[in-house]
Amino acid sequence: MIRVFVKKQNNYPVKTTKIKKTLQLFFEKEGIVSEAYVSVAIVGETKMLALAKKYHKDRKLHNVFSFVENEVTEFKYPVGAGINLGEIVICYPVVVNESNKEGKLIEDKVVELILHASEHLLGRHHPE
Repeated sequence: MIRVFVKKQNNYPVKTTKIKKTLQLFFEKEGIVSEAYVSVAIVGETKMLALAKKYHKDRKLHNVFSFVENEVTEFKYPVGAGINLGEIVICYPVVVNESNKEGKLIEDKVVELILHASEHLLGRHHPE
């Protein structure tokens, strides 16, 4: 079973049930059926800029980051929850802005970015 832990920095109006179901289905379709978990953090601009500076060595405001367990030690992971698939960090204010520009629902944009980040957690990256 895939467990999904969602943390919100503020009370952003994001439906955690949809995030959890989307990620559970995604990883199950990818063949991950053992006890595993992924964490999702919904953060603001200040936190995302701090992560960009620390891990990407830039000052760009990113919409999403993904970290596999050995890439970051900043996050606390649940003990005994199974295989750690990693952490996805979404910058909610950036998602709102992008959703408006693209004419998408915020919830749909969040799901799009979470699925994109999940591909990275599985080792699939952008072509060079």
